[in-house]
Amino acid sequence: MKVVAQNRKAYYDYEIEEAHEAGIVLVGTEVKSLREAKVNLKDSYVIIKNEEAFLLNCHISPYRHGNIMNHEPLRTRKLLLHKREIERLAGKFATKGYTLIPLKIYFKGPYVKVEVGVARGKRSYEKRDRIKEREAQREMERAMKR
Repeated sequence: MKVVAQNRKAYYDYEIEEAHEAGIVLVGTEVKSLREAKVNLKDSYVIIKNEEAFLLNCHISPYRHGNIMNHEPLRTRKLLLHKREIERLAGKFATKGYTLIPLKIYFKGPYVKVEVGVARGKRSYEKRDRIKEREAQREMERAMKR
């Protein structure tokens, strides 16, 4: 499994409750750009419309050796999930405060996969508490090292 891009900001801004693996519908030049790791997941999110899942705002740069038939960088891409998974995600998504965000894009053999997380937004005080815990843990590790 070769990880192409990871949404690190998602782990800071959201509390991830569960994650699902999904396939993604791409065109040829998008796959070539992904092999060069030219993708940004920072502001992307997933919506469910008409019992189908779509990835929005995922920026995959145009392939540098592409011609006039190159892809559009911010196009909407369909995610491939089983119907039951989509229904379950839609149920969680409908709950107030939850959202679906892509966590990482990776190659699994010849296929491109997206890990989609069901997330709840963290409040600013929760983020500060997490930073304090991490700093305290580092201090303990430094003291144990000495």
